[in-house]
Amino acid sequence: MLHPPAPAPARVFSSAERRALYDVIAARRDVRDEFLPDPIAPYRLRRILEAGHAAPSVGHMQPWNFILIRDPAQKHRIASAFAAANDEAAEMFPEERQSTYRSLKLEGIRKAPLNIAVTCDRTRGGKVVLGRTHNRDMDLYSTVCAVQNMWLAARAEGIGMGWVSIFRPDDLRAILGLPDHVEIVAYLCLGHVSELFDRPELAARGWRQTLPLDSLIMTDRWEPAGA
Repeated sequence: MLHPPAPAPARVFSSAERRALYDVIAARRDVRDEFLPDPIAPYRLRRILEAGHAAPSVGHMQPWNFILIRDPAQKHRIASAFAAANDEAAEMFPEERQSTYRSLKLEGIRKAPLNIAVTCDRTRGGKVVLGRTHNRDMDLYSTVCAVQNMWLAARAEGIGMGWVSIFRPDDLRAILGLPDHVEIVAYLCLGHVSELFDRPELAARGWRQTLPLDSLIMTDRWEPAGA
């Protein structure tokens, strides 16, 4: 006689294990220029991808795919697409901030030994997916959870990761050959690092400071500032 599945006792983590998790979260950085040329060992890359694949997903649809990009010619095409979009982005800021913006290094496409495009297959799981019936974008949110898992796993492995978001979507879609039902969610640069900023780089460079957590916490409903 078959028995229905049932939960097992929940694992209790030690204080050292909990501290390690919070340390990795605090040490995570968006890496742009600190990449070393050393290749990433296959077993480390596998663990990072497995961490991404272990992310929660709506209806367990697992909508992600991971496109591994090492070819210099492909990187050159993607870097050129970034440069075109970045020139447009600079013009969107007030004139007094444009020179600061242009001085920031916002990608490591060529420098990082590995790039990964993380995509979302919006048809995976069929037309009706449990948990996605009233919010179609839950599959995109699920894919972002996979990216965060990868980011933390990479940091634990001594590998830096940076998320490059400044692209015209159609340019990147064409370069990667994505079908219509697949969306690009994240373009990531990965590589070993020996140095990192001790706080978010944009905060260190004075672009924008970290907000205090207490200013962001509300209770039961939205509370306007100063109310």
